[in-house]
Amino acid sequence: MVAILTLLTDFGLQDAYVGVLKGTIAKINPQIQVIDLSHHIPPQNIRAASFCLANAFPHFPQHTVHLAVVDPGVGGSRKSVAIKFDQGYVVAPDNGLCSQLMQEQKALGAVNLTNFKYWLTPSPSKTFHGRDIFAPVAAHLAGGVAMTELGESIAPESLVMLPALDVVPTPTGLLGRIQYIDHFGNLITNISSDRVAGKIWYLKVGGKRISYRHAYGGVPVGQSIALIGSHGYIEIATNQGNASQELECTWGDPVEVTLV
Repeated sequence: MVAILTLLTDFGLQDAYVGVLKGTIAKINPQIQVIDLSHHIPPQNIRAASFCLANAFPHFPQHTVHLAVVDPGVGGSRKSVAIKFDQGYVVAPDNGLCSQLMQEQKALGAVNLTNFKYWLTPSPSKTFHGRDIFAPVAAHLAGGVAMTELGESIAPESLVMLPALDVVPTPTGLLGRIQYIDHFGNLITNISSDRVAGKIWYLKVGGKRISYRHAYGGVPVGQSIALIGSHGYIEIATNQGNASQELECTWGDPVEVTLV
């Protein structure tokens, strides 16, 4: 079976950082199949990375290793960790990046990556742990090294979690937040489809009322629409436009669903 290792970073593609990660992995095990999830997470946006990781994770085969590096605290006191789930592993900084995944799937174990035998160097750079710690550890893990060999066991409950974006019931419906904005400017809320299943509803965002339709083409070009996205959350889009720009909304803005 070919080992699979995914990459999720905020490194962009202008610089050589992503290539260096892949080169580091290839030097350890050139047989690993490396798949890019994204390298365009907004810089330092841990919550965006958490959303993308959680939504990608279920679509990969058993034993896949996911390397996620969005790390504004690199070189500081935060831990470097590997986490085991039923379907695979995540190697990441302990800064809340795995929060959404851990809310959706049970973590079966975790280690603090203290065994420098599996690092690129025992004296890692203070600015590039992706190269010196995370990539080599992920490559060894994907190649069959037991997670328990990578460092000291820690309780999954001790890992950093981002503050929850709660969905709050209101007298007329639900109050949620925008948790992610994709490349198209679509606004993904934290209100899951099961909260409105079988109901008639509309939403308000930025003071504007948006009606529900089944697909992007359910409204004329340039008009905004509310729908259920492929990720299972209520999404706000503009047909062939950019909803984030046109509705002047951004990360964390409130969204109110009214049940009719």
